[in-house]
Amino acid sequence: MGRFSQYNTILVSIPSLDCTWNSSVIFVLTSLCTTYLKFTNLIFKKAGTPVAGNDEFEKNMELVEEEAYSRGLSPEAISLMLEFAMSLRMGNTPCARVLKFLIPASVVPQDAVVRAVVWLTVGKIPVLFLKWFLTMFDMIDGKDQLRAIYGFIFSFIMDENMCPFVCHLLYLLTRKESGKQDGRQPFLLHLLSLYKVFCPELVTLSIPSRMRTGFRNHISPWKSALIAVQKRNSVQVAPSISLAFTNKEKSSSRKRVWKSVPASGYDYVSVRKVVPMAQIRSFDQMLENMHRIELPAQMGSLLDSSLALQYLDCVQDESALLRLNFWLGYALQEEFLFAGDGGSSQNSAEALPFLNKLLSAQHFLQEGFSSTEAFLYKFLKVWDGSLLRPQILSLLSNIPVVPSSQMGRLLFEPLMQLFFTSSLFFKCGLMECLNNMLSKWLTWHSVYALEDDLDISLNSHTSTNMTLTGFKDSVMELINFVGRLASVGLQLENSHTLLLSFVLDFYETVCDTFLKYGLPLVVLPPPGVFYPALFATDPVSVDRLAHIMNRYKVSLTSAKSQEKLGEQSFRVSRQTFHEFNQYLINMVNCLWNSKMFEPGMGVQLGEELLLRSGVPEPWTSFSFIHHPAFMGYAFNFHQRCWPGRKDTDLNSIKHPKPWSWYVEYLMNQGYDGLKHFVQCNLTLPPGAGDGPDK
Repeated sequence: MGRFSQYNTILVSIPSLDCTWNSSVIFVLTSLCTTYLKFTNLIFKKAGTPVAGNDEFEKNMELVEEEAYSRGLSPEAISLMLEFAMSLRMGNTPCARVLKFLIPASVVPQDAVVRAVVWLTVGKIPVLFLKWFLTMFDMIDGKDQLRAIYGFIFSFIMDENMCPFVCHLLYLLTRKESGKQDGRQPFLLHLLSLYKVFCPELVTLSIPSRMRTGFRNHISPWKSALIAVQKRNSVQVAPSISLAFTNKEKSSSRKRVWKSVPASGYDYVSVRKVVPMAQIRSFDQMLENMHRIELPAQMGSLLDSSLALQYLDCVQDESALLRLNFWLGYALQEEFLFAGDGGSSQNSAEALPFLNKLLSAQHFLQEGFSSTEAFLYKFLKVWDGSLLRPQILSLLSNIPVVPSSQMGRLLFEPLMQLFFTSSLFFKCGLMECLNNMLSKWLTWHSVYALEDDLDISLNSHTSTNMTLTGFKDSVMELINFVGRLASVGLQLENSHTLLLSFVLDFYETVCDTFLKYGLPLVVLPPPGVFYPALFATDPVSVDRLAHIMNRYKVSLTSAKSQEKLGEQSFRVSRQTFHEFNQYLINMVNCLWNSKMFEPGMGVQLGEELLLRSGVPEPWTSFSFIHHPAFMGYAFNFHQRCWPGRKDTDLNSIKHPKPWSWYVEYLMNQGYDGLKHFVQCNLTLPPGAGDGPDK
């Protein structure tokens, strides 16, 4: 029994499915010996035919093998060869060889699989057969007889070698009529998780909300051959029998593919009357049959259908989402983490439509899948930052809130390595991704926060909750992390305008965490972001910084007034007010008062260094007149005011009347952020403005 001896004392209930074998199953089993004798006589003429040195046998095997790999075997041939392989009439080696080239041209007969399952009791190659069974599961032309012997298949779960594969098989066969088993192995837990969804009163074991992959990605010897055969036969196969592994677009992947499931992949026969999802044609029809809908065996086909996604969004039974999450986790890890070819361009092209389809489904549901989240945490550690970058970053932006204690290990460490070793465009893409992530987290808070502000449900399909304090800690960790990335990234890229634009996008979200999203949190940008924006060479960046400062001022003023009235449950720290006031004073002194580099300013330079620079009046270098972002407007204004002058003296704009005209001219250029900043933080005399020297 090995490691399964620990389960001997646990109550085991054989599934409650009605295991009464119908007449067709009995007929299949009773005709087993007769069919087998006919088959062996056909191939070997008489019993006892030797294998070693039998040239005729080897020649026949090669002919069948060549036919299987080129065009696939017919259902009748599959039946005969499968029974021959499982009977071990000629020993392990040739029978295992036969099993390895059992590549169907169309479908696999269900009765042949049932007969093969019976041979498990006497065979010596059960694991190889179960791998073949799982690979061909979606191509079997029916599941009713297999479900009729559910209990028989279940009995093999105590075999140590077969248990992982049997659990995987039972996971695919299980419906609500099935029952309970126990154990702590991941493959048993995945099967139990499905049992618990269907029959929670029968499964008393606590199932972890997050589990590692239960059914391992076993390298299948049939997948590449099967897809090759299907590509050759694609013109000849009828549309009604299109194979589950066939890609409607160009495809040559060895791995499980995510395309639509054939009609033969559904089980229409059940103890209860069911309606296959493939037969649902309208939303009204879906509502009428909500509790009778039969999901496909290949759950990936749900991503193709908007009706299926609506069903996932409406249905109360979590088995649908559980199955889809399992399928997605398996497909994502097989395609990316366990790919033996290192993610070639061909496979990347094949994965692109799948990821786009997954993103479309997540956008439709307005939330991500837990299996996608688990995959991303693993994939980030091996990602080169370029493979399918837009899709991976879009998936990353959809992950739910991560506890602050785990953010460093799961997100920050791999993302930091990628950020500092990648191009400018990756840095911009990551900033956009993290901004979208923060926006979605804040939106989840504003939608799912309870009235008493005690718990926040992070996902409508899970029971994962987080306290408001924990949520604030996670948001603050994310904001501070982006602040560190942005500060260093702007230094590395010489304050590139494109990167600065994405950084300011992020802080436009941050400045509204309190007013727009109702989260009692105010986090200011670090100096490494504020000053590059203030000294930017383009006026748009300075204007956006002014808008951000305006929003911060409104948030802090609102928080302070609510605090005085006793209506606010949090207090903004004095340090935050001090930092904001310092930023505000520096911005006014820089742009308006021409007092840059003076003592007490955020940016200070020694007098000796300023003299060595050779810049006349360096304290005026970043005023509205001399600032690199606005100097072009100053020249244009000067030419309009003094068109006859041959020499240009921008200092003449400092005089009171020209200064007021210039400020009015500048505010009419469409920079609403700057205009509002000046109106809210500076007082102009009526009819004229004070010059920067006053």
